[in-house]
Amino acid sequence: MGYFRLLVVGNGISAYGSYLNLVALNVFIYDVTGSALAAGLFMAVRLATSVASGFVSGRLVAAYDRKRLMVGADLCQAISLLTLLLAPEGTRATLLYFLAVVTGGCSTLSQVALRSSIPDIVGSEHRARANGLLVIGRSLAMIVGFASSGLVVAQCGYSAAFALDAVSFVISATVMFLLPLRTRADAPVEAAEKAPGNASHATGWTVRILLRTAPLLVVMIAVRAVDGLGSSSHNVALPIYSHGLDPGHPATFISQFWATWAIGNIVAQQLFSRATKRAGRTPGEKAFALGACVMSAGFILVFSGLPTVPTIIATLIAGAADGFTETVYVTRLQAAPDEQRGRLFGLSASAENAGFGLGMLVSGALLETFSPLQVVASFHGLAIVLCAVLLSVILRRAGAAARRGEDPVSPDLPTAAEGRS
Repeated sequence: MGYFRLLVVGNGISAYGSYLNLVALNVFIYDVTGSALAAGLFMAVRLATSVASGFVSGRLVAAYDRKRLMVGADLCQAISLLTLLLAPEGTRATLLYFLAVVTGGCSTLSQVALRSSIPDIVGSEHRARANGLLVIGRSLAMIVGFASSGLVVAQCGYSAAFALDAVSFVISATVMFLLPLRTRADAPVEAAEKAPGNASHATGWTVRILLRTAPLLVVMIAVRAVDGLGSSSHNVALPIYSHGLDPGHPATFISQFWATWAIGNIVAQQLFSRATKRAGRTPGEKAFALGACVMSAGFILVFSGLPTVPTIIATLIAGAADGFTETVYVTRLQAAPDEQRGRLFGLSASAENAGFGLGMLVSGALLETFSPLQVVASFHGLAIVLCAVLLSVILRRAGAAARRGEDPVSPDLPTAAEGRS
């Protein structure tokens, strides 16, 4: 785990640059174009690219060296930022959409490759702890990135923010390149020999295998997509709700919300790591469904108009459950055979990004008519309903397995042999 901690630091640095740039780019686009529509179009292009690249990333991760893919993805993002930075003023508006495509595709590829590699980097028995460390690193990066973005842009300008983001990707790529990490158990699998020849066929191939051999994983991925809807709803509703609480200082509640959420997230990872170490096993689908229910309920309570202290407690619980469910989910998918892991995470990335993107559009439209609480409760309520369905299926399967005298918590995952069928 020693080398992996350095990887977490590098990943956290690049995440810091991304969060910093997320704020800087949104303001920069509006300044350059003078159009809120252009800013929305930038995010739409980036999300659409992320959805599409999930399917492609799964194939790339299954077929090629994952370490090289991650290094290449970071360097491509750094180069695209430097291109924007050095471009003449008149061409920057056009280059913004090129940047959206590069960052959307490369960030998804990097995420899919890293998640697929964790069991081989740290060992299957340590993957839950490793996933927790990555979540902590990203949570800290989000706090620092959002907190410093306004100061960096105000004091140093957009160019400094873009340059800092580019440097963060170079650092991440350098750390990844220099670390002697093994990202695959065996030589890369020639994916073209194992699946049909295009991304859509490969995706159907993966889903068919999952439906036949691991239907609960399909439901888990669907839950994550609906969680994306819920996440988008509270992200879009947060500024509106904050302005309603304190029109003079709307940023106060937003800062409090994200700081408390991150604290809950970090605390959950520490408790999760210790609990799994004592238990000698990682939680599965049932824990994931329960955690997702608690998370969604917590986010609904945050927007319900409670006094300050109960709101902080609800945010803390939501953050803790959010971190817990992400770690359980990623760890569960990593139990799949190496040759299927990339496609699983590619499919998952596409589902999550599609849910988040659709939620941004729909929740933004609904907030023109309905209150933040109504929108957030509707989207997160849908996630709770789907989790209840997942729990009922799990309990029925456990009861049936118990009656047959089988292990009710045996892995519901495709085997390597089934993956090659």
